[in-house]
Amino acid sequence: MVLNIPGVVAVVIFYILILGTGVWAARKSRKAERKSHGDRTEAVLLGGRSISLMVGIFTMTATWVGGGFILGLAEAVYSPKMGLIWALMPLQYSVSFIIGGIFFAKPMRDKEYVTMMDPFQIKYGKVLSTALVLPALLVDVLWVSCTLLSLVVVCPLPAAQPVIY
Repeated sequence: MVLNIPGVVAVVIFYILILGTGVWAARKSRKAERKSHGDRTEAVLLGGRSISLMVGIFTMTATWVGGGFILGLAEAVYSPKMGLIWALMPLQYSVSFIIGGIFFAKPMRDKEYVTMMDPFQIKYGKVLSTALVLPALLVDVLWVSCTLLSLVVVCPLPAAQPVIY
């Protein structure tokens, strides 16, 4: 097996940069948490409720637009059965974010909710809000497991390869 030295060096530098960014962000987060008037959960999950508009836009975009979305959209547009109508998904996502921001963000921020389930829990109780969370939790677990499975299929680990003597 030939080892690509420049490739290994590039990957090591990349991960050192990621580690450095994580350490820097942790220190900055700890300082912001000390200044914050809210509790630790609010500081960690909501950024101390001080996320700027641009950071919010980039965060929402990164949440919804990933490799699966981009490649899936390109495949759907290419397919004769689906066609160009599927190229409207980014527009629909954008409109849903704008509507959500206009109608839901301010009232939820004013009432200091932490999650989307907080209003349901206050109005209907813990049992119904738990019933609403379980399908989303199940989908997330299945999504991650399918992603990891596809990663192993596409990029098999050398240790998983059969050894031929």
